[in-house]
Amino acid sequence: MDINARIARRVAETRAARGLSLAALAERSGVGRSTISLIERGESSATATVLDKLSAALGITVAALFDAPSEEAPSPLSRFDEQPVWTDPGSGYVRRNLSPALPSPIQLVEVVFPPGQRVAYDTGARETDVSQQVWLIEGTMAVTVGDTSWRLAAGDCLAMRLDRPIAFHNPGTAPARYLVALVSQAPKPRKEH
Repeated sequence: MDINARIARRVAETRAARGLSLAALAERSGVGRSTISLIERGESSATATVLDKLSAALGITVAALFDAPSEEAPSPLSRFDEQPVWTDPGSGYVRRNLSPALPSPIQLVEVVFPPGQRVAYDTGARETDVSQQVWLIEGTMAVTVGDTSWRLAAGDCLAMRLDRPIAFHNPGTAPARYLVALVSQAPKPRKEH
């Protein structure tokens, strides 16, 4: 299945499962209703920023949008040639979902980020508590989480929660390659006083 068709199906199925109309998802995500409709029909390739807004509004991670629908029992093995690969039309960064289809709270993603490019995710708190670690394998990256910035070199690992705006920028002259590990947990109930 084509990657845009896979994303289209996941957005539409998840929206329907949550009982959201196009208008309701547009309001929750800040993405235009016509844009969502084009994405769901596979007629538009959404940018990373748009996918982040949609996934936050749907209560899932961006990585979950690349999961393949399957009628069979999910496999615990993810073969390299079957891993979904997607290129952000805005920045040209390439992400490969490494994790198997077998349900797990952990998702692994490999990213190759072009030199000089930047992607900003403006979403804040999510329904699901998502923690992320970025381990830089090659190159350099500047990562801003909220108001704090870090410059990462090969071998560095940065941990963060997806509860505030995050920006990724490759200030180098060569592509940066890194591994993203995501862990999703249901939010802890608030204590009543």
